[in-house]
Amino acid sequence: MHNEPQFQTLKRIFEAALVRIDPYGMLKDRMRLKGSVLEIELEQERHEEDLSRFSRILVLGCGKASARMAKAVEEILADRLPAGVTFEGLVCTKYGHTEELRHVEQAEAAHPVPDEAGVQAARRIAELARGADENTLVINLISGGGSALLPSPMTYLDGGREVVLTLEHKQAVTRALLACGADIREINCVRKHLSELKGGRFLRLLAPATSISLILSDVVGDRLDTIASGITSADESTYAEALGIVRGYGIEAGVPQEVLRALELGAAGDIDETPKTGDAALSRATNLLIGTNHAALLAACEQARELGYNVAPLTCLLTGEAREVARFLSGIGQDVRRTGMLVARPACVILGGETVVTLTGEGKGGRNQEMALAFLAEMERDPEGGRGIAFLSASTDGTDGPTDAAGAYASPGMLARAREGGLSTAEALRANDSYHFFEAIGGLYKTGPTRTNVCDLHMLLVE
Repeated sequence: MHNEPQFQTLKRIFEAALVRIDPYGMLKDRMRLKGSVLEIELEQERHEEDLSRFSRILVLGCGKASARMAKAVEEILADRLPAGVTFEGLVCTKYGHTEELRHVEQAEAAHPVPDEAGVQAARRIAELARGADENTLVINLISGGGSALLPSPMTYLDGGREVVLTLEHKQAVTRALLACGADIREINCVRKHLSELKGGRFLRLLAPATSISLILSDVVGDRLDTIASGITSADESTYAEALGIVRGYGIEAGVPQEVLRALELGAAGDIDETPKTGDAALSRATNLLIGTNHAALLAACEQARELGYNVAPLTCLLTGEAREVARFLSGIGQDVRRTGMLVARPACVILGGETVVTLTGEGKGGRNQEMALAFLAEMERDPEGGRGIAFLSASTDGTDGPTDAAGAYASPGMLARAREGGLSTAEALRANDSYHFFEAIGGLYKTGPTRTNVCDLHMLLVE
């Protein structure tokens, strides 16, 4: 990364947000054991559970932050439980996102496209869930990435013939949905209707155990039925809706026939739906939202103010095509520079959410790098060449798309370096090759795995 002062400022603002949403720190602050009573206190919610009612504490989890969360739960509970209560568990996290744990086992698997390691981890977690009884308290640790990290393809009957969906089927449909620009809600709607665990079906395995799910949201709007495909919540989406998503994007040719047939049978009522509100499986389950993009945005705003900026937090519900959002944010930056509209200079405009990229090329990148590249292209069109403006777009999990970068940085200095290197923003956008573009000019932002995930942050400085 080129060492511009504006980048160092944006980096400090982003890192302040990461500190606020570190799952280990949040759980250590909000979860405590007093005697035999487990207390969990959130901003707007409080939950208590008397552990003396149970003979076993079982920790299960999936997601990029699940190991980090398990570390906190171990430290809070493992050595302080009432006599006779056992403590064990298993979580599945992304490759490279493990922690040093003493009691909870860890499995590693691929994200965003699932792999065989995830299938094996899902089978083990399902087996543990089936073994939970009325004397078991299950603590589920759920975070972003859980859908891909816990793939459990379903088996269904088609005219009396058993059809087994495979990992390859799930991988194919996931790739097709990612490539067409489907958002996370749409992707999860389809995936949960092809799974033995998602869409609340996991709770059917846990019954009659009591469960508490501690959830870190990577979904715009924090919908529990969408985070990690809602494995512990009611699912109001349907097979008909999932089928409509596939047909609406016109991706039937890229989706295996076995998958299409499952969706068609489900839409016709020939495969049982996911649990809806009121289902008995939900009666002993509690879902607690412990971290959100909104919390990250507030921390970023606080840090920007401390650094002397006038701050305008716009939204934590940002969605849409990354390129279109970049055009919108470039307009805001030029307005602030020219007229002080929205906020006076020096200004910091901050947004949170998660955009999408519709792939047309075969390059390498992610939604945040694509947004930064499109922002740089807008600087080329700006009569003042982006004077006084700097922009950082990054993912809070440290991984933007299938890359090792969290995002990328755009500024007049970056634009000058691109021109010196003979690089074309237009060509890179056509190829969806933002990673190699920014790699060449030192514009990639790499944090390494953050072991948390609450969507993305987009920060705009106007000096």
